Amino acid sequence: MKKVFLFVVLCWITGMAAQAQQADTTVKFTTLVHNFGDIVQNAGPQTYAFEFTNVGGEPVTIQNVSASCGCTTPGWTKEPVAPGQKGEVKATYNPSSLLPFDKTLTVYTNGTPAQIILHIKGRVVAPPQAEPQPE
Repeated sequence: MKKVFLFVVLCWITGMAAQAQQADTTVKFTTLVHNFGDIVQNAGPQTYAFEFTNVGGEPVTIQNVSASCGCTTPGWTKEPVAPGQKGEVKATYNPSSLLPFDKTLTVYTNGTPAQIILHIKGRVVAPPQAEPQPE
């Protein structure tokens, strides 16, 4: 019985030590979804910056950001973000098709959570028709 108890205590201590060695990095975004609303088709690329804060105790790094399609181009803060500091992930959408859209960006970090999904959405509308000039 003593051996079983000793084994359980040893496993518990080992688990606690492993948790203590993990970096205390946490990423908190201000918002996870941005709605562009109506975008005129020929208005050119539209960009939104998702802001995040490192609310952990260790520096956090955005390792990569992948977009769900070629119409969305990601950009992000490349240097490590110190505790309490802010960074950003930019999403640039090229409105070419006359359709509603809901695109995702997957953010990979060394923090918690390790993957974060951001959404951009809206609707691409036709440019207004020019009215004929009176003669």
